[in-house]
Amino acid sequence: MKEYETKNPYNSEVVKTYVQDSTADIDKKLQKALAIEASWAAVEIEDKCELLSNVAELLIDRKEEYAELMTQEMGKPYSQGISEIEKCAWACDFYAHNAENLLADELIETDADESFISHDPLGCILAVMPWNYPFWQVIRFAAPTLTAGNTALLKHAQNVTGCSLAIEQLFLDAGYPEGCFQSLKAGHEEIEKLIANDGIKAVTLTGSEKAGKSIAGTAGKNLKKSVLELGGNNACIVWEDADLDEHIDTMVMARMQNTGQSCIAAKRFIVCENIYDYFLEKFTAKVKSLKSGDPMKEDTFIGVMAREDLAEELQKQVNDSIKQGAKVVLGNMRNGAYYSPTILTDVTEDMPVFKEETFGPVAAIIKAKNREDAITIAANSRLGLGSMLFTEDTDAAMDIISDIPDGAFFVNDMVKSDPRLPFGGTKASGYGRELSREGILEFVNKKTVYIKK
Repeated sequence: MKEYETKNPYNSEVVKTYVQDSTADIDKKLQKALAIEASWAAVEIEDKCELLSNVAELLIDRKEEYAELMTQEMGKPYSQGISEIEKCAWACDFYAHNAENLLADELIETDADESFISHDPLGCILAVMPWNYPFWQVIRFAAPTLTAGNTALLKHAQNVTGCSLAIEQLFLDAGYPEGCFQSLKAGHEEIEKLIANDGIKAVTLTGSEKAGKSIAGTAGKNLKKSVLELGGNNACIVWEDADLDEHIDTMVMARMQNTGQSCIAAKRFIVCENIYDYFLEKFTAKVKSLKSGDPMKEDTFIGVMAREDLAEELQKQVNDSIKQGAKVVLGNMRNGAYYSPTILTDVTEDMPVFKEETFGPVAAIIKAKNREDAITIAANSRLGLGSMLFTEDTDAAMDIISDIPDGAFFVNDMVKSDPRLPFGGTKASGYGRELSREGILEFVNKKTVYIKK
């Protein structure tokens, strides 16, 4: 019997001790999911949507409780936890109001008397989710996947086990049948075995590139569909005509929200030289004004990183870049799991803070000669989750959309997920899409139906 603890990264206090699920426990949960598959798939879409509306209401009712739990388990600033839960409720409302249309049969004109595409659920879907947005990452998978008629098993990150179990209880309290959504307290070995089980029809993972390769390899070997949302080192491109007075707050938010622990955060700031000095001055002043401290206090913007080893890893990336010539304008101080907001200049394309994902409050600033140079630098990445461009010349921005090889391109705003829009990456940032119509159709059988009378 294996036990593990969840710890508060701000004060190192143990939040709770858990017993890891045994192989027998995991199989029991899988069998429960399989036993309810047919009856859940047969539930009318209107009734599924009503249950999802219940989830949205409960999320709002419990947002303070859930925000505090996230703060305790992974150090998220409490006020940002409130916003996360509100966003989860928004996603549930979106699918509750739109799922029936999104899943409707698609009529196709052919030689048949009637032909169409139906959208049937696949069955039991396994989700492997990270700790940085403990509720949002799960809800944006679960809301469309369950509403499409699938059942779900969740393997959440161990340091947010309390959040994982709270989400399972949330669906039960909303009226979902037992077995529809279950949480697993499982290790990686058990998950590999589970993917190989015939009862699992597909797997989705949000996490690191390393984890994605492992999960995709196991899924592919067993002919299971997979959706991967992996890391990013998003570019924030600042052309010489950008309105910094209007957008500097957005640029700082794009890097520093959630203490910088976001796959879609702006990590490389690529600034045209004509505006570079002014940008650096304003950006540095704004970052300096961010309040660090106890993540439970409502005015805290920068809390702690989720674990001390993550802060150590981030500091190594920074120090290795400094050895290669990067200059520290601000920060690079660590105290346990706290890592101060950090700004680096003289960053070149061979440095870790340019090439790798920096999963914490570090902004790498790169000077570009002109607009074309900025786009070329931004595109130089193995990753492809999203890019953002700030400019008054939106016509020129429209002209270079195809030059941005990422899953998202935002102009004069930060890259963000929105239930109404598909979300996902290219290259080493993964494949498949979450949210919107594309998200709810990822785990359905798009069945061709052809009828002659």
